[in-house]
Amino acid sequence: MTITHQEGFPFQSKEMHDLCVCGGSPATAASARRSNDSYTKMLERTPNFQQWRKNANAIKRYSIQHLDQLLVQFEQNLKKKGIEVLWAKDAAEANDLIVGIAKEHGVKKVVKSKSLVSEELQLNKAFKANGIESIETDLGEFIIQLAGQRPTHVVIPALHLTAEQIGHLFEEKLGEKFTPVHEELTALARKHLRNHFLTADMGISGINMAYADTGAFTVIENEGNAGLTTSTPPIHVAIMGIEKVIPSIKYAPYFLSVLPRSATDQKLTTYTHVFHGPTAGRKMYVVIIDNGRTNVLEDPFTQNTLYCIRCGACMNACPVYHRVGGWAYGWIYPGPIGEILNPHLCGMQKAGKLPFASSLCEKCAQVCPVKINLPEQLVHLRNESARTPGSPAKSFRQDLMWITWSFFNQKPGRFALFMGLIRIGTHFAWMVPQCLRPFEFGAWTKGRVIPKPTGKPFRRWWKKNR
Repeated sequence: MTITHQEGFPFQSKEMHDLCVCGGSPATAASARRSNDSYTKMLERTPNFQQWRKNANAIKRYSIQHLDQLLVQFEQNLKKKGIEVLWAKDAAEANDLIVGIAKEHGVKKVVKSKSLVSEELQLNKAFKANGIESIETDLGEFIIQLAGQRPTHVVIPALHLTAEQIGHLFEEKLGEKFTPVHEELTALARKHLRNHFLTADMGISGINMAYADTGAFTVIENEGNAGLTTSTPPIHVAIMGIEKVIPSIKYAPYFLSVLPRSATDQKLTTYTHVFHGPTAGRKMYVVIIDNGRTNVLEDPFTQNTLYCIRCGACMNACPVYHRVGGWAYGWIYPGPIGEILNPHLCGMQKAGKLPFASSLCEKCAQVCPVKINLPEQLVHLRNESARTPGSPAKSFRQDLMWITWSFFNQKPGRFALFMGLIRIGTHFAWMVPQCLRPFEFGAWTKGRVIPKPTGKPFRRWWKKNR
């Protein structure tokens, strides 16, 4: 199939569309392959990893099955510590709540650590519409904010950019002298971000794990920006999807072991912050967000999609992601996890093509640290997409195509006739201009040469040679 930017998805731009149509950048593929190679070496030196995966899977399975109870317990324990808890059913409500907190406290500037939920909400856009400055402080997020782009990877947002491109970006946007040296680029970002930390009125973070039994939560990071974001401004707002809660902090070590190893081949992230409540004179809020996640819960077959801990390993292993890059998936979550999560969060009408953007090679399932069966989910969602009115995979043309395919594949004689027609058709199809090629055939051949059959048919060869 041809993967293109999904019509109606957020963040559309000509630049993103062109990259999606032409494929991912060489930097994306090279970086993802390096990460995948590191993962393979990590397995060789970590004999306990597979058992950790099983334990993490069991904990997430229990947590999702008891989500209603754990969330209520988490809220109650948060409130005991003086943390204000807010609930949001969708992005619009979450943005209203967070912007409302900012207005209540007269906030003019916000610093943000990396949060995929924040990207879901388009929170920066909401702040801008209300005259509030928001600064991304994660290095990768800071880079793509300057570039006016969106992340292409859940862990490495600027994966698609080379050091030279970033150097030119800093030269253009920050007025700095061009340099392609990684350490120098990091130092330049630090110089410009430092003052933002000191002058911000509010800090926003995500939540990697929330603990129902104590009302505490964890944020992990490598750069120290999350620590500054949550400690320097007088107000800390933590935002989380409903699936992030687990029963107890005693289970955290399993996730702290598998997540960094799967994401960046680290034994442990550089910083692991555990928040137990606001310090004296400060305010802390936790915003718990649904935004389509209960759609996943409605189908018992798809609930394990919510096990995801956003490590990005499935993207690093996926040959399709290597080829097309993150923007081709049309929304915040790219790669295999995006293919099974976006249809729930955005609806089949917008994301119904995504489950088909896979070779079903099963590499994603092999590397997932919480053992999500992604290929099984993809097949399930392909079936759902084909049955959902308004889905790109549900149309009279598609139905007719598969009915025809089914008819000719039911009998050997029909199949032989069908293959003969295809052989004849492909000999002449190259003569038809691309713009006149119909429907899916025209889209498929837009970036491909039509293959010409050569030699004898396999069935004839098999009948003769066995």
